[in-house]
Amino acid sequence: MKIYKFLFVLFLAITFNTFSQTPTDYLDKEFHKSRREALRAKMPANSVAVVFANPLRNRANDVDYVFHQNPNFYYLTGYREPNGVLVLFSENQTNEEGTTYNEILYVQKRDARAEQWNGKRLGVEGAKNELGFKVAMNAEEFINTNIDFKKFDRIFIEKFNDDYRNSTRERAEIYDLVLSFKEKAAYNPKNFLSPLKKQIYEMVKATPIENSANVAQIIGRAVAYDPSLKNDTDLIQYKEATSDKVKKDLQQKISLKLDAKTNIDVSFLSSNLATLREVKTAAELKLLTKAVRISAIGQVEVMKAMKPHMSETELQGIHEFVYKKYGAEYEGYPSIVGAGNNGCILHYIENNKTKVGNDLVLMDLGAEYRGYTADVTRTIPANGKFTKEQKAIYKIVFEAQEAGIAAYKIGESMAKPNQIARQIANEGLYKLGIIKSVDERHPYFPHGTSHHIGLDVHDPGNYGNFEENMVVTMEPGIYIPEGSNCDKKWWGIGIRIEDDILVTKNGPVNLSAEAPRTVKEIEKMMAKKSVLNDFVLPNLDN
Repeated sequence: MKIYKFLFVLFLAITFNTFSQTPTDYLDKEFHKSRREALRAKMPANSVAVVFANPLRNRANDVDYVFHQNPNFYYLTGYREPNGVLVLFSENQTNEEGTTYNEILYVQKRDARAEQWNGKRLGVEGAKNELGFKVAMNAEEFINTNIDFKKFDRIFIEKFNDDYRNSTRERAEIYDLVLSFKEKAAYNPKNFLSPLKKQIYEMVKATPIENSANVAQIIGRAVAYDPSLKNDTDLIQYKEATSDKVKKDLQQKISLKLDAKTNIDVSFLSSNLATLREVKTAAELKLLTKAVRISAIGQVEVMKAMKPHMSETELQGIHEFVYKKYGAEYEGYPSIVGAGNNGCILHYIENNKTKVGNDLVLMDLGAEYRGYTADVTRTIPANGKFTKEQKAIYKIVFEAQEAGIAAYKIGESMAKPNQIARQIANEGLYKLGIIKSVDERHPYFPHGTSHHIGLDVHDPGNYGNFEENMVVTMEPGIYIPEGSNCDKKWWGIGIRIEDDILVTKNGPVNLSAEAPRTVKEIEKMMAKKSVLNDFVLPNLDN
């Protein structure tokens, strides 16, 4: 009998360990609580913030895309499922039972059938125990809530993109939750304005009709920047009007819309969460640094494995295999592997060239680890050796990056690295005869060099001055596509070097330094033996 009891206990222990072997290094509930408290401290009296989880999105027929949480929602809650709502109050509330609270998390309810198909749900008790919410409810209770949103002076929400389906899988999907909120809060998109639209409306209102041509030009540029403004018929008609009377009538209509009152604000959350998210905590830095190192090691393994007969897809697969080997759940963004002229396409994600040949290969990839995303780019020669022309362009990009990184200092303007890099790039291109003067406007350096990373690959931020514990990319790039207005020997060379830089009191720290950057270091690494050299699969074409 004792032996059976021993075996049963052993079975339970093995079973428990098997099912409990899931990641344990996510951010803890205290982190998310501290983020809610930091946001609440910025909220004015008698205000409420309402933040929605991301919806499931359909891929094809009855197959959905892999779910990815709204980063702001995750930042504030730690909840990794769809169909959730966070309601955050500026002051304590008291319910009918006398319970005092200042936040409510609404989550998907437990459902045995749904969980059999798609995995266990956290549920109300999980939201309380694992996420630390004092008050948590099933999402459908948000539809029936008696919260009087109209009593608040300010309601803070994120801009609705209205890009989710109205399906019948759940009674309380995001579509239903958003619709319910809009009804309860008397939401009317005509009653509030985006910051850009508000600025233009104020300009129309304040500008005398005789000067309206200047405003019309500004509206034209604004529409090019934000195409959604095309839907504003009054604004477009004002831009195109030739009659002063028509302009005056439209000016009055726009002034009335500008003066319309609403307690709904779509800019507060994006602005303040950007401020919070651009400086990382110690817990965030631990996860982000791991994501970056995984991505850098992926670059190293591809350097060793790359051969001219390989395809872009195969090289992408090696990177992503390394990510999975380290336990990174996803890629932070679609992987970019572009050989030759494909490397001159900034967001090239087809990755379908069947042989990289002797081209340069630009590889811009980043692992997502526990929600945090790296962004690391290396450009290397498929045959292991840079040509003279490739070296010349690479040298310019490398020098631009080095000089830019040196400017990642606390208190320095975040615009400075880009300015430095562009100047160095122009001087280098001029010396090579690719441009005719150092001040020439040209298409060979088409993007900026610096953006925050974190829960998003392009993490939000206000882009003022560098602060301690920001993590910001430095990614100069020169791209000379086929058909460019220069000597043909430069055609098809696209080079970007991108690293993830931590700003510290002691100067910048390159978190992705494990991936070689110099010509000499890259060629040396590419000469090493790869563990994948002997990994040969059957030929399926026979």
